[in-house]
Amino acid sequence: MIPEDVRLQLNAAHARGDYEPLLGLIPYAGLIGIQCQREGDDLLFCLPASQRNIGNPLLPAIHGGVIAGFMELAAALYLLVYSESASIPKIIDFSIDYLRAGHFRDTYAQCQLFRQGRRVTNVAITAWQADRHSPIATARAHFKIEPQKPLKSSGQPPSA
Repeated sequence: MIPEDVRLQLNAAHARGDYEPLLGLIPYAGLIGIQCQREGDDLLFCLPASQRNIGNPLLPAIHGGVIAGFMELAAALYLLVYSESASIPKIIDFSIDYLRAGHFRDTYAQCQLFRQGRRVTNVAITAWQADRHSPIATARAHFKIEPQKPLKSSGQPPSA
């Protein structure tokens, strides 16, 4: 279950469109500097350029693990805001495709909920820098969620 104080902060953040207090609850978000803002009915995530996130100082380029962590955390936050889960989403699997180098500049990500089942959700994440149509990485994530209401059990296995 999502703790009541976290649920209240989540609802308040979404109502105001200010996600900083929510991000403050996640140490890794602070470490890499994730920011989040509402863009219409959607969320736009930003990873500001930071020397701490550089993996290849010769290019310089953002570390691939930082890009993946940014995208995974963006998907989890997106689900917290938009899913009907009664618990904090738990990652099942995450698959990323690196398409080009993430240079030393601000990086953005947007998520799309492809499918929300009763227990599993499928989220697609796209990250880009200068041009939204030239992504630096795309990813797919599956999360385990818990339904808001208990499922009715007939004692029979679920049908496909």
